Amino acid sequence: MSTGPATSDPDAGIELSGTDEARLDKVRQLMASRPPYQALQATTPQTIGYALTDSPVGQLAWIAERFAQWTDPRSQIGDERMLTDVSLYWLTATAASSARLHREAPRRTEPCPVPLGVAVFAHDITQSVRPLAERLNDIRRWSEFERGGHFAAMEVPELLAEDIRDFFLTGIKDDHRPATPSSSSSTGPTSPTDPTGTRR
Repeated sequence: MSTGPATSDPDAGIELSGTDEARLDKVRQLMASRPPYQALQATTPQTIGYALTDSPVGQLAWIAERFAQWTDPRSQIGDERMLTDVSLYWLTATAASSARLHREAPRRTEPCPVPLGVAVFAHDITQSVRPLAERLNDIRRWSEFERGGHFAAMEVPELLAEDIRDFFLTGIKDDHRPATPSSSSSTGPTSPTDPTGTRR
């Protein structure tokens, strides 16, 4: 589930910290110069899907570029791991179905009553903004990490696994409990406390 930043609503009366504003600016810059992959997947996903399914080299180049751009520079993702990831798309011929996500995803965000844990990684493409995410989500745990990028499960698996485990052990003991600042806030193992309260 995406809790990515959205344009701040001036009528919502939500105060955003400097960190929050910087995250929104990053999103605005990204959308102002829309990445080519996103434009293709949002407009002609079936076309790019056939192209990737037809060429293993094309599939490799397509995914390798994402790894190069979206990972923490400190992450060590070996060739075998990357080839395994590429093979999952190639052998199952799912390049087209995965490409359709950008076209078929809802254009508006609906409220989610399910207890939610959010993890923000420093080198991800974008980072969620907590005051905005809390408007529509029952956030029970909010963690921020100084390491990791878009592929956190590959880059920092131990940090992600511990955070998910802690969420289920402590974050959703009482599904009927409303989210509060104390119950919805948590820090990842390597994350310093952020005085602005903007954690993900």
